[in-house]
Amino acid sequence: MFTKPLFLCLLFFLLPLPCLFGSLINLGRRAGVVTGEVSNKFNDSETYVVIFDGGSTGSRLHVFRFDDNIDLLQMNGRLEVYDKIAPGLSSYAENPDEAANSLIPLLNEALDAVPENLQPVTPIKLGATAGLRLVGEGKSRKILKAVRRLFSNSSLLFKKNWVEIISGTHEGTYFWVAMNYLLGHLGNDYSKTAGVIDLGGGSLQMAYAISDEAASNAPSIGEDYITKHYLKGKNYYLYVHSYLGYGERAGRAEILKSTNDSVNYCILSGYSGKYQYNGVTYNARSSLEGSDYNICRENVLKALNVSAKCEVKNCTFNGVWSGGGGAGQDKIYIATAFYYRASDDGIIEKGALSADITLADYKKATVTACAVNSLEEASTKFPNVETQNLPYLCMDLMYQYSLLTTGFGLTDEKEVTVVEKVHYRGFDMDAAWPLGSAIEAASTKTTSKLQMRNMYRFWAHKY
Repeated sequence: MFTKPLFLCLLFFLLPLPCLFGSLINLGRRAGVVTGEVSNKFNDSETYVVIFDGGSTGSRLHVFRFDDNIDLLQMNGRLEVYDKIAPGLSSYAENPDEAANSLIPLLNEALDAVPENLQPVTPIKLGATAGLRLVGEGKSRKILKAVRRLFSNSSLLFKKNWVEIISGTHEGTYFWVAMNYLLGHLGNDYSKTAGVIDLGGGSLQMAYAISDEAASNAPSIGEDYITKHYLKGKNYYLYVHSYLGYGERAGRAEILKSTNDSVNYCILSGYSGKYQYNGVTYNARSSLEGSDYNICRENVLKALNVSAKCEVKNCTFNGVWSGGGGAGQDKIYIATAFYYRASDDGIIEKGALSADITLADYKKATVTACAVNSLEEASTKFPNVETQNLPYLCMDLMYQYSLLTTGFGLTDEKEVTVVEKVHYRGFDMDAAWPLGSAIEAASTKTTSKLQMRNMYRFWAHKY
């Protein structure tokens, strides 16, 4: 016997699907299953994305909300939910379950930020960076497995490959996309975009856009330096390289190794202690004379391996191709450890979200730091530097200054922007790779909806 709704469908055959769908909704309600009424509560015009940054010094939560044009939307008066914890996942190398459990407070914050009815369609991802790359494959695999188990038991949308150690290339690409997104440069010619240098704890990333001609002439030397991306209606060729083992914390270890466990002229006078990185302990002892600018610079350049053979035209350090330079490098933003050192060491005003400086400003601070005669004098001249970082004051500044000048070939007169946050539509937004990852996830998620409305996809890869 036909039900009345189904009879009407047959009678008015020009509208069969809506009527039949209506009948199924009624049947579903009586059967006690999830019905079309519940599904209709999902807001098809917005997308939430949850990104965890598993860094070497701590784990960070980022929650973003986008519309279909991949424009950021507010969440309770802000454009990002952000929080962080320390230490990082790599600190739990011997206890993977404890590593995963350390993320629970951040996961709970993410669940509070995403509406309950949107959680089943909200991607949750974790990208582990240099710290976890360096603990060894076996230990890192166990930690990632524990994190996957934690995320899979949440109410958010999860896939196994969304928890991974992201490559340095992806990290650099995401950071470039995030920075140029916030600056409003995407969609412009490559020459109107900004280059980025991001100094983390364990690695260093450099990324900038190059011309079509430069991309076609890129050397083939066993590494894919160039990737192609379609962003906001424009093709971009990106030069990206990640220097694993050359982050700020890793750099200290390399500089200490360069002096073969003897006294080090980058250490401030009067200090004798131990420095630990990636499970290895190094002696950190000053000379009787204290720190010395010129000798410290020699040690740093040795650690950077600036004399390594360059197999192609134009290298930075350690034999790495530079990308050739060009207009995409005219404006450079330097971030993370560059920002913290500049802010703490008085190169920029403490608390400033960003500032334009020249590398001569870096050199001036480095000369001053390496000339102090004691830790007490250093704490007076550099009152914002944390106590545990004071012995390495000369070393850290020399490392950053040498990276930018001898390493990347920038002159003392070169103006760069030190940045922590970018002012974007009335909000101060973190300039960090997780936003780039979220843009990719949101762009992928909205592709089918945009195609139905004949709209372009915001980001498409063309490797």
